[in-house]
Amino acid sequence: MLILGLNTYHGDSSACIVADGKLVAAVEEERFNRIKHWAGLPVESVRYCLKEAGVDIADVEHIAINRNPKAYIIKNYLYFE
Repeated sequence: MLILGLNTYHGDSSACIVADGKLVAAVEEERFNRIKHWAGLPVESVRYCLKEAGVDIADVEHIAINRNPKAYIIKNYLYFE
């Protein structure tokens, strides 16, 4: 089983590839764009991980995306009227 893991839209965006329960590749997006604690979709990290694993995106069986509904909750409350 091949899983692509994504940490997106929070600081330190990153990607990883796990094959049969073993970590094959992992990298933060800031290594490519040289912006510390970058937040967004880690496109270059995904490309790197797929290349390191020697696979194509079509070979990926699952994509896991982080989710933390409580992240920045205090900051978000400041925008409510």
